[in-house]
Amino acid sequence: MRPENQSSVSEFLLLGLPIRPGEQGVFFTLFLGMYLTTVLGNLLIILLIRLDSRLHTPMYFFLRHLALTDVSFSSVTVPKMLMNMQTQQQSIPYVGCISQLYFFILFGSVDNFLLAVMAYDRYVAICHPLHYNTIMKEELCVLLVAASWIIACAHALLHTVLLVQLSFCADNVITHFFCDITVLLKLSCSDISLNELVILTEGGIISFLPLCIVLGSYIRIGTIILRAPSTKTLLKAFSTCGSHLLVVSLFYGTVLGVYFFSSSWDSKNITASVMYTVVTPMLNPFIYSLRNRDVKQALEYLSTGLKKLIYQPAHVCYLGYL
Repeated sequence: MRPENQSSVSEFLLLGLPIRPGEQGVFFTLFLGMYLTTVLGNLLIILLIRLDSRLHTPMYFFLRHLALTDVSFSSVTVPKMLMNMQTQQQSIPYVGCISQLYFFILFGSVDNFLLAVMAYDRYVAICHPLHYNTIMKEELCVLLVAASWIIACAHALLHTVLLVQLSFCADNVITHFFCDITVLLKLSCSDISLNELVILTEGGIISFLPLCIVLGSYIRIGTIILRAPSTKTLLKAFSTCGSHLLVVSLFYGTVLGVYFFSSSWDSKNITASVMYTVVTPMLNPFIYSLRNRDVKQALEYLSTGLKKLIYQPAHVCYLGYL
């Protein structure tokens, strides 16, 4: 709860995406389809990993958590955006905005950490294949995922608590489709130097440390491959790391472009934000399934099992009438 004397603003107005009024219906249908694809695709990945015992490995353990995080991350912003498009009501309560900000930072940070953990897992698989099962024990996997959630929770809580200490006066218009911390700081009529300092220091460490782990892991993988280049080694590295490297490129490419290499917040940055909040979570299941033989086999087995379940009762009933 925020103190009553901290702010005269009870709600904010989300301007949303830079879309012309006549195109609202088209974009609503487009984003609704993308969001449903995100939810169903990632839930399918979770279901396949849960049901197929061959996927009970560290890599798929991390992938299951990444799929869950992607669903949650997308669900923080997209449903509200769709509701605003449909109802033309752009307001969001102060408490709702702060809650959205907290969960956006939380799930975005968990996503960031999990990508780093998965990069380390790929490094161990390629650079230390004989010791993979010894290093990547179940206890370590659980610890890495738990640490990702705990650090992300603390990170999100820190920035949220610092933000609610600020006052918001007359200007309550957010030039975005969700409550982004960068835009909210610009709206504040308080001194935001402490917030900016924490974002620059603690936020920088939290953001760039996982990226350094990812880069370090792939540099080490590349070094190992170049030492003994062969078609077999290249194919193994490509099949092991290709999907993850593509997901990492999509995620970090858009996030760094929006938050670290942009001098102003304009419609291009808002559109780029759609990439890591809507597009990337939707593409992840396709990237990991289309380029992964184990996942495709698990999907085929699930499809075969469902067909038997559907057609067998009908066949039995038909025989009963003969």
